[in-house]
Amino acid sequence: MRRSLLAVAFAVAAPLHAQGLMADMHTDVGQVESKIVALAKAMPESSYGWRPTGARSVGELFMHVAEDNYYIPVAWGKAAPAATGITEDFKTTQAYSSKPRTKDQVVAEVEASFKHLHEAMNLVTDANMAEKIKVFGQEMTRQRLMLMTVTHLHEHLGQGIAYARSNNVVPPWSR
Repeated sequence: MRRSLLAVAFAVAAPLHAQGLMADMHTDVGQVESKIVALAKAMPESSYGWRPTGARSVGELFMHVAEDNYYIPVAWGKAAPAATGITEDFKTTQAYSSKPRTKDQVVAEVEASFKHLHEAMNLVTDANMAEKIKVFGQEMTRQRLMLMTVTHLHEHLGQGIAYARSNNVVPPWSR
């Protein structure tokens, strides 16, 4: 199992049209996506309500990833699907992610949000990376937001790994 999931994680390729830094960004997001989805599936539903003191629960962690995968692309010009209710108003992310969901629903939301994120990443190109956009109440370049997106995903992957191990779940790629 370990080799096959690792092979899949590192075989994720960028879309054919992506080049340069954005090709690398697509590949990296694809790799972290495969691990986050694998963790979400590996965690038993009974652990989705578990939380360390003062932190998000397992389910909230995965929904936070999904909400930001929908929210961040709004700044690049890709609206979130209407069914999410997410707009440029950050408060809408809270309403989206706080709805009660089963594990299967959370996994489906995470998977759909990554598909949306990859589509939105197509709006960021090596040619327009320096373009200024407004997000989180501040001005930044498309490149900076792309880098923040990747580091944010890795931050929550690490959090998910810690949550899994705290619940006696070995990450699938470590087996």
